[in-house]
Amino acid sequence: MTSITLESIKAEHIRLAEMIATFEKQQATPVFFFPETTITLAPGEHYAGLIVGKDGEPSYHLILLPGDSENLNWSAAITWAEQQDGKLPTRREQALLYANLKDQFESDWYWSAESYDQDSAYAWFQHFGYGYQGGSLKDGNGCRARAVRRLIIE
Repeated sequence: MTSITLESIKAEHIRLAEMIATFEKQQATPVFFFPETTITLAPGEHYAGLIVGKDGEPSYHLILLPGDSENLNWSAAITWAEQQDGKLPTRREQALLYANLKDQFESDWYWSAESYDQDSAYAWFQHFGYGYQGGSLKDGNGCRARAVRRLIIE
């Protein structure tokens, strides 16, 4: 028969605390609910897919708008996208566009809506021929631009 010691009680306490922490993490697992919806596309638009919200942001459907512009600096690309009643896509959105609608893009560089965190003179872009994401000076070489719209899931 094993005797009970303070050390064995402390070890059991630590084991139980770890089990409780693991259980609480399982309970805190987020639940995602996507209600059924009907999305009507305008002529020339393409449904890109669903972007799942992160850190409390809402999830949304991403729509690629028609039209393409080329040889723009970053600020001109933002202005162009707004003139299309849209926005430049984020890096996450560009990855989804590459995965689902690559055939709607030229094999070229396209601006994203995101600046570099480390240097605001740079912005992210993506090549739609092979999927690479990198950065360039916002006022540097001209890239292409596409606009998107977002349908928030409420």
